[in-house]
Amino acid sequence: MDADGLRIHPQHDYTPHRRLYYYRELPPEEPIPFREEILYQDDYIIAVDKPHFLPVTPVGQYLQESLLIRLIRSLGIESLTPMHRLDRETAGVMLFTVQPTSRGLYQDLFRRHAVSKTYEAIAPYRGDLAWPITRHTRLVRGHPFLRMREASDKEAGAANAYTRIEPIEIRSDGTLARYRLSPTSGKKHQLRVHMAGLGIPIVNDTLYPEMLSQQEIASRGFQLPLQLLASSISFTDPISGITREFSSRQKLTLHGNDSQRA
Repeated sequence: MDADGLRIHPQHDYTPHRRLYYYRELPPEEPIPFREEILYQDDYIIAVDKPHFLPVTPVGQYLQESLLIRLIRSLGIESLTPMHRLDRETAGVMLFTVQPTSRGLYQDLFRRHAVSKTYEAIAPYRGDLAWPITRHTRLVRGHPFLRMREASDKEAGAANAYTRIEPIEIRSDGTLARYRLSPTSGKKHQLRVHMAGLGIPIVNDTLYPEMLSQQEIASRGFQLPLQLLASSISFTDPISGITREFSSRQKLTLHGNDSQRA
């Protein structure tokens, strides 16, 4: 269809600079059985607590079952736009802009690293490491294309990904810990790659350190969510000047034996 909603057929003449929109047909989507929760809403921003497994924007087989489309349908705000990225597998705080005119002000906060983000993760515990650790490496495209990897010392380029990692709770048998992750950069899969690089991959990660097959992932269904949570986010609002801080109401827990604070 063109911008005026006219259906375009092969017999139509070519018109220079005409914008066309292609709407692909999708098979019926499997409902994602988890609901988002709105944490805050005003005329400029919306903060949402995103569940695991729900993509932020339409991708692959997901269209209606994406956070953006769910919010547009429930709130009736067609201009909603994500401020930043959050993996489909990751749960927690996700921010959206409401007004197109102020969108750039908020998105620029992330470009300038003027946003403080904190995550939590469940992963194996290593008592031989001197905590806390700041992992600073260079992340580059991995194989296959959807994975990232840490560049070797022989590869040129400075570090571009920084994460402070510290255990905040340790299971009494010493096998698992709940970690606080504080990134100061926002590279794709940064936290997952850094944890795997330390030999403590996040529980239920299907990409790192090894990628599971599509059959293996499908067999899990919605039973084994990635144990990674965007727990809080804070910044100075560029319009009001107020310090904004939003926290997820979801919790990651150490199952099994009793745990102790680190």
